[in-house]
Amino acid sequence: MSKIVSSKVEQLVLPIVDDLQLELVEVEYKKEGPNWFLRVYIDSDKGVDLDDCEKVSEKLSEQLDEADPIKEAYFLEVSSPGAERPLKKKADVEKAVGKGVYITTYEPLNGEKTFEGKLQAFEDNQLTVDTKVKTRTVTYTIPYDKIANIRLSILF
Repeated sequence: MSKIVSSKVEQLVLPIVDDLQLELVEVEYKKEGPNWFLRVYIDSDKGVDLDDCEKVSEKLSEQLDEADPIKEAYFLEVSSPGAERPLKKKADVEKAVGKGVYITTYEPLNGEKTFEGKLQAFEDNQLTVDTKVKTRTVTYTIPYDKIANIRLSILF
């Protein structure tokens, strides 16, 4: 049910974020304890501030009241995805070249299922990631279709 709700909300919020020249990162509808939360994550090249979140929240709230796609009570939250935002689309991955990433894969590649390092390239559905292993750099090539999750990562 949560995927259906997220899909319906995505259809409602996309025109709003497009109009405000923002990017929709993710819509999440999940139960935490006794409460349901509808979370909408937005971003832009210049970042987002409280005003952006407030504008999207107000406009989306009106759309949700009108369309009424969610029958149970819920809390609406609109926010930035943060510094370690998920990379949901190939375009997100392309924009992340040169940045730190954290990747988990569906199955082990070279005996590993987690990779954290600098994304060097994304070509032909293959990611090239340089990771630090003690004092040396190890380069991995990871097929895009083997990735379970990928997000930005702050490297130290």
